[in-house]
Formats: sequence, C-alpha cells, structure tokens
Amino acid sequence: MRANLLDVVTSALAAHTAVPALSTYDFTTAQAVVEASERAGRPVILLVPPKAAAGTGGRRLVTALRALADDAATPVCVQLDHAVDLDLIEHAVAAGADAVLADGSALPAAANAAFVARARELVGPGVVVEAELGSLPGDEDAAMTSEAGGMTDPGEVPGFLDGSGADLLAVAVGNVHGHYRGTPRLHWSRLEQICEAAERTPLVLHGASGIPETMLVRAPLAGIGKININTELRSAVFAAVADRIEQRRHQGLSLWALLEDWTEAVGEFTTLAHRLTTAEARSRNS
Repeated sequence: MRANLLDVVTSALAAHTAVPALSTYDFTTAQAVVEASERAGRPVILLVPPKAAAGTGGRRLVTALRALADDAATPVCVQLDHAVDLDLIEHAVAAGADAVLADGSALPAAANAAFVARARELVGPGVVVEAELGSLPGDEDAAMTSEAGGMTDPGEVPGFLDGSGADLLAVAVGNVHGHYRGTPRLHWSRLEQICEAAERTPLVLHGASGIPETMLVRAPLAGIGKININTELRSAVFAAVADRIEQRRHQGLSLWALLEDWTEAVGEFTTLAHRLTTAEARSRNS
C-alpha cells in the first residue's frame, strides 16, 4: 500500500526502529525490495536516484514504482533522491513520487534553506520534503571511497528547519556516500545535539553502507528514523551476477537465471536491512 513517508518514519521512531530506504535504479530491483518487505511485514522506501528519474524513462520508472507501491501488501513510499534540480523534482512528483530530497547541501546554509523552501512550495503540502544539512562527500552512484566531510552544525538546525519547511533532515555526523576509508566513526554526541535541536523533525542517515551493525541498531534511539542504503545493495547484486557469469561462461548464459540471481540477492539484502533497523527494538522488548 502506498504510504506517507513522514507518517511511516514517525511511527518507526515511536517503536525505536528505523525504515530502510534502498536505491532502486530499475523495476526489477524495486519489485524484489517490495516482495522481501512484504515477507518481513515491514515498511520500506524506494529511493529513485536523479539519474534514474531523468527523462522519459525516468518518468515511466517513477510511475511504475508508484503502481508497485499501490499494489503492495506493506507500506511503501517512493522518493526522488538527491535532487538538485527543481524541474526534476516537479516532474518526479507529477509522475507519482511521494517524497523528494531537495538537496542544497553544497550551498551555504541560508541558500540551502531557500532552495528547499522553493521545492516545498513547488510540490505542495501532500508531498514529503527531505533536506540535507552538512556535507556528505562521495558519489553514491560510483560508490567511491570517501572520508567524512563537513558535519552538521547543531546550532544551525532550528533556523534551517524554520526557513526551509523540511519534513525530515539528513545529517552529516561522520557518514559518507560510498565506501569508507577505515572503520566509520559516527559522532554520537553531535547527533544527540542535532536531535535535540530538531525537536520533532525526524533525522535521516545517508551512507549507511559499511556502518557496523552496532551503530545501525543504535541510530533510531538518537532520532534516526530513515536509513539510506545504496552501495551495499549494489555490491550484493554485482557479486551474485558475477558468480553466475563465472559459473556458466563456458555453458551459455540464461538471462532469466541472471535475473533470478539478481532478485534473490536484492531480497536477501532487503531482509538483512529490515533486521538491522529493528534489532534494537527487539532487544529492548525481550
């Protein structure tokens, strides 16, 4: 069933859990994510990267994901991810996106807030708008190795939220897009200060690929209600397809078999993502 992203995230936080948001560049991946989420009985967010949402093909993909969400047996949200172009935001919402990340994080805080406010006005009250404050280095499409960039300043958070009208806030607390150099180190004291400054606005953790399980299960208790994952999902698919190609390269490849391996890898990873984002709640209730 199609669901409001803010409602889903708020409900998750009330239960001391988070909602996984998985990058879906194509319908096959999205369907595997949804089917695994249905089996888990958990809500999920389908992230559409800007490259996948662009042009006629992107419009058709968003429309197809909207239909998939409508038909699902579990709450599903469709979100345009990391959009820096207001035209793309408008077109994605017209095609059926439930939410957008209006990404002005490369701008100074005031200009960032103004960009998000323009997106907020453009999409109207029925669409959830996420913003990002702070600098997350790396390229999620290329999954390059990165180091932490400029972190979110808790002191800027109240004014930024007031000026932008954002419904959710993605933060930089040592997380990056792509692979990490060494072991990730999240700054929990800073995250707690941001959570306090944001008051009722749910927080979002981007760049979750490679973050240890102990950190992921702790995140909802620090106000993180949505956890974005791209690199690890993509790596799981690449590995499954590469194994199939290696096994069958002398015997002839079956496209159907490749798609089966692809969807199985996505399903297994989605199941893992749900387990990680609900583990803390289980331990608290046991």
